[in-house]
Amino acid sequence: MRFNGAVATALYSSAVLLGHVRAEDVEDESSSTTIEEATTTSTVARPTFTPADIKAPFFEQFTDDWETRWKPSNAKKEDSKATEDWAYVGEWAVEEPGVFKAIEGDKGLVVKNPAAHHAISAKFPKKIDNKGKSLVVQYEVKLQNGLECGGAYMKLLQDNKKLHAEEFSNASPYIIMFGPDKCGATNKVHFIFRHKNPKTGEYEEKHLKSAPMARIVKTTTLYTLIVNADNTFEIQVDGESMKSGNLLDDFTPSVNPEKEIDDSKDTKPEDWVDEARIPDPEATKPEDWDEDAPFEIPDEEATKPDDWLDNEPTMIPDPEAEKPEDWDDEEDGDWIPPTVPNPKCEEASGCGKWEQPSKRNPDYKGKWTPEYIDNPAYKGVWKPRKIPNPDFFEDKTPAKFEPMGAIGFEIWTMQSDILFDNIYIGHSLEDANKLKNETFDIKHKIEQTEEEASKPKPADDPVVPGDTSFKEDPINYIRQKVDFFYSIAKNDPVQAIKMVPEVAGGIGALIVTVVALVIGIVGMSSGGPPPQVKKAAAKVKESAMDAKDQVVDAASTGAEKVQAEVNKRTTRSSGTAE
Repeated sequence: MRFNGAVATALYSSAVLLGHVRAEDVEDESSSTTIEEATTTSTVARPTFTPADIKAPFFEQFTDDWETRWKPSNAKKEDSKATEDWAYVGEWAVEEPGVFKAIEGDKGLVVKNPAAHHAISAKFPKKIDNKGKSLVVQYEVKLQNGLECGGAYMKLLQDNKKLHAEEFSNASPYIIMFGPDKCGATNKVHFIFRHKNPKTGEYEEKHLKSAPMARIVKTTTLYTLIVNADNTFEIQVDGESMKSGNLLDDFTPSVNPEKEIDDSKDTKPEDWVDEARIPDPEATKPEDWDEDAPFEIPDEEATKPDDWLDNEPTMIPDPEAEKPEDWDDEEDGDWIPPTVPNPKCEEASGCGKWEQPSKRNPDYKGKWTPEYIDNPAYKGVWKPRKIPNPDFFEDKTPAKFEPMGAIGFEIWTMQSDILFDNIYIGHSLEDANKLKNETFDIKHKIEQTEEEASKPKPADDPVVPGDTSFKEDPINYIRQKVDFFYSIAKNDPVQAIKMVPEVAGGIGALIVTVVALVIGIVGMSSGGPPPQVKKAAAKVKESAMDAKDQVVDAASTGAEKVQAEVNKRTTRSSGTAE
């Protein structure tokens, strides 16, 4: 019967330990499987691309026939400030995104080369004229590698006979430039339109004041420009209104020049008085005003402290300094040790010759100056007279842009893989919103989910014994105890026994059980154990009893320390946040 009890105890203890180890193995296998699945599968189902049924003067989703519409430029970039010509060597491709892919088969126009000049354009089937209509420009930008320095804006090119795709460059006349641009401190959504002076026929760029910031993210961003026939405009980013105003009021230089200008020939009269205030000529310096009085004077009430050390210098030779061994008095001169602050001075109020401290002179007034008064001869700030502006004109409808014949991307960027997609240029905000609902809204939601899933998960808080009770989760409770015991025992076994005595006792019981099992097997096979086995068993039993006594002695101390750790953690968790 004793043998059976010992066997049962040993088997139970072994099962507990093996179960603990197996649980860790299963957990590790499960974790590795989850990581592999996370890296090889998407977190959300992706829909398949289907061309949108949108009718517009120009609509582009970069389907398989895109090359019949878009032509890269072979021109050279014109720059009067540069000493060399820049060729548009940057390559273009139409492909699916490589970052946060949302829709299967959905392709876009992609900038392929960093730090290169890119130019590509597409002619409209027929010119776009928005006279009497609203103009809606909308397109998607996906900065797959972010954007540190570069542009992602489009140009709507002026319709003329000289419009050739292969010659498209920065010098090609455009009507509207719209889209994000970032480099250094510059981060804005450009809205620039070229306005024709009706008197001279010359064009001038009108730049939006206080342009909204571009969104520099790796998910898709939707940029929308709406220009109405009444000269009002609105810029939306991801469907959210970011800027609105009027073409006549919110651009610089202004569309219409001033009616009157300063007369450049007018000069200020010689007797014109510009000074608004002058020194009072009747003011006199008071007789008791002493300009020579010093700012500070000795404090006659101060007395020398009793512990002041008159004969002690403030600095003394360093008593620990030693002359270097390689010091040559003949070549280097007499060696003088470095000085250090006199330690005696630190213990007293001070050392050396005592002098009375200074205090602010109550009679000090400084240099006297007369007070200022209003100048009776003051005529105000002189301004030249106004004359009629010979170049004045008034354009009340700048929203009537000249006809546009093509769209182009002419950019320089330090980052590659900028993707453009779902370009709409037309007159219907309703159609643009419909396109947004069918494309951007779907992909943006999926991209945000993918982006969130790609973020590194925060590390789990370290488990402190006492967080879980035995009744709540017995298996996890035992695992916490064993792991805690092991982490301490690696550095200090005695401290581990004191901190987690129940685990140490369990290990001791397991040792006794194994020894009893061995003795039982030997006894049954030989009718009785030999003297050597009896002697060894007695020693093991005595050692086990000693270990048991040590565990009992340390139990109270270990329990108190564990409880202290629990209390400390509870206090940290429930404390008021500052």
